[in-house]
Amino acid sequence: MRTPVVMTIGMVLTPCGLLFNLISTLAPGWRLVKGFLDQPVDLVLYQGLWDMCREQSSRERECGQPDTWGYFQTQPVQVARGLMITSLATTALGLLLASLGVRCWQDEPRFGLAAFSGVVLFTAGLFSLVPISWYNHFLEDRDVLPAPASPVTVHVSYSLVLGYLGSCLLLLGGFSLALSFAPWCEERCHRCRKAPPSGPRRNSISTVYVDWPEPALTPAIKYYSEGQHRPPPAQHPATSKHKVGFPMPRPPPKTYTNPVDVLEGEGEKATTSQGGTSSRSTRLCHNSLPCDSDL
Repeated sequence: MRTPVVMTIGMVLTPCGLLFNLISTLAPGWRLVKGFLDQPVDLVLYQGLWDMCREQSSRERECGQPDTWGYFQTQPVQVARGLMITSLATTALGLLLASLGVRCWQDEPRFGLAAFSGVVLFTAGLFSLVPISWYNHFLEDRDVLPAPASPVTVHVSYSLVLGYLGSCLLLLGGFSLALSFAPWCEERCHRCRKAPPSGPRRNSISTVYVDWPEPALTPAIKYYSEGQHRPPPAQHPATSKHKVGFPMPRPPPKTYTNPVDVLEGEGEKATTSQGGTSSRSTRLCHNSLPCDSDL
């Protein structure tokens, strides 16, 4: 994924703002004083937050000049020292968070972390802009920021200009990174919509159960059960019951066995008559069952 434009702008502007604020804090160039009566005409005195330097066109700059007017003890200078150092530390922290959130060797940036770093950097810009604006407001006020009387004049020096520029760059860069809150919020809302509810959802209205009558089935469905076609109930007699299963074959008929000895009393044999005709004498069978001879 390509780095978004807002993150690119923020990562370019904030290091430049940090560099300008660092130069503004350390360099002795917040105010320029010149026009001394008892000094050479080309003498210029640079006043900063930590040091004073004297410079002439024919000589090199000489720093470490004594504070004869009590310049460093004034309230604007003391407040500017603390807030400028705080701004530098906050800017360094914001750049670290921005580096981790924007890329840090990942396929997609961390929008939430990048947006939070933008807020930190914007705050750092405010920390530097407030003391610079306050110092500039009392720049020519000799009661607040002491200086020799007229004809000595005071002017804005380069460190104050760099401080303004660095503060504006931090504000713009931090605001640009803070715009990453938009895709972060969109991603969070998209996840919340897809996430299942944590607990059972209660219905806003009561549930009403209605017993609707069962619809009438067609004969093809009603009388066809388990693969067997059955005729409608009207075709069955009233006393008949439904048969289940397949018809079983009937067992073969058993052979007849006579428990009585039917051969008892069959000792006599038939005799032949004289006229050539044969006759058969019948045996008196004392049993109720038929004899084998009769069969």
